[in-house]
Amino acid sequence: MKRRTPVFLNHLLDDSHVVKPLPHPTGTYPYRLNIREVLGDVSWFLKQRMSFHMVGDTGSVRHSAFQSRIASALAQQAGENPSASEKPAFLFHLGDIVYNHGEASEYPKQFFAPYEDYPAPIFAIAGNHDGDINPASDLVYQSLDTFMDVFCDTYRRKIMFAGGSKRLSMIQPNVYWTLQTPLANFIGLYANVTKHGTIAVEQREWFIEELRNANMHRPDQAIVVCLHHAPYSADTNHGSSPAMIAFLERAFEAAEVKPDIVFSGHVHNYQRFTKTYEDGSLVSYVVAGAGGYADLHPIALVDDPRVADMDSEGHQVRLENFCDDRFGFLKINIEKKEDELLLTGEYYTLDPITPIHVHDRSEATLFERFSVSIRNRTYSLC
Repeated sequence: MKRRTPVFLNHLLDDSHVVKPLPHPTGTYPYRLNIREVLGDVSWFLKQRMSFHMVGDTGSVRHSAFQSRIASALAQQAGENPSASEKPAFLFHLGDIVYNHGEASEYPKQFFAPYEDYPAPIFAIAGNHDGDINPASDLVYQSLDTFMDVFCDTYRRKIMFAGGSKRLSMIQPNVYWTLQTPLANFIGLYANVTKHGTIAVEQREWFIEELRNANMHRPDQAIVVCLHHAPYSADTNHGSSPAMIAFLERAFEAAEVKPDIVFSGHVHNYQRFTKTYEDGSLVSYVVAGAGGYADLHPIALVDDPRVADMDSEGHQVRLENFCDDRFGFLKINIEKKEDELLLTGEYYTLDPITPIHVHDRSEATLFERFSVSIRNRTYSLC
């Protein structure tokens, strides 16, 4: 009874008037951060095999026990594996860290306290709520002020408004930026505060150049695109984003480069799509936005009048799998083989029924495993 293709909402509101100016970069063009600058000498471990976490929409101004449970499960998984090659080297956050308006006063409760025990660095792209501004606030601030303080500092240091957290600020060079690692280049985008995303020309031109640059390092390094707003979705709250689909496809065409995989959040569930292009190539689009916000977003039923199916002939996008009734997160492994890079994704979920105290250990259960071959650009379910 659930849809197996992406959907569009039947009523799309024009909220372009709420777009906010972007903050000034803290680093230099082309806004790249090599992971060696954060991990130091231990980054050599990542040359043959790299493991990392991904999750989005972990914040929640409303009470959500799963906000802390997800953070606890991530920390538990990152801290218990004895193998250096299997241990997640970092967490890449897919946006919406703090609801509803990215305020500094909410960071201690929504981010620093839950993730205090996560034993690895945390990188991030900003979501629409991270960039929004509270009109009722007595404190005057600009869009993404706090996000920039936490994630785009000029050097790593203690954060004064972090509520005593030992976690240091991150040194990402811009709100849109590229994380360079031995086995992958992560190109992170920022689509502003609108419901379905807005990206200006300057960022588009940067993105095209980053795709071309990353393509020069294939097949030794995968191209991973990260953006908060999900291009494709079959849910009833957001649906697919016509703006992000058009942005990505035009950029891929201009660069003559397609990524190996696209990750996003925004929609509060897990979805994994495969898009088949005219040349026969396949690109995976993965939504991982069930990181703790109080409400999950359901996949549309086939007879739901609020949504319409996407034109399958023009897009050839299929929903391979989904989980819309449990909170969860991704663990990704990239391994160098003799003739390929193999990206393996694992999605873990938490039991929605068993009551658990927020300070108890949260056991995560494997929901599914999938893989993408980078050299051969093939896709398989394990």
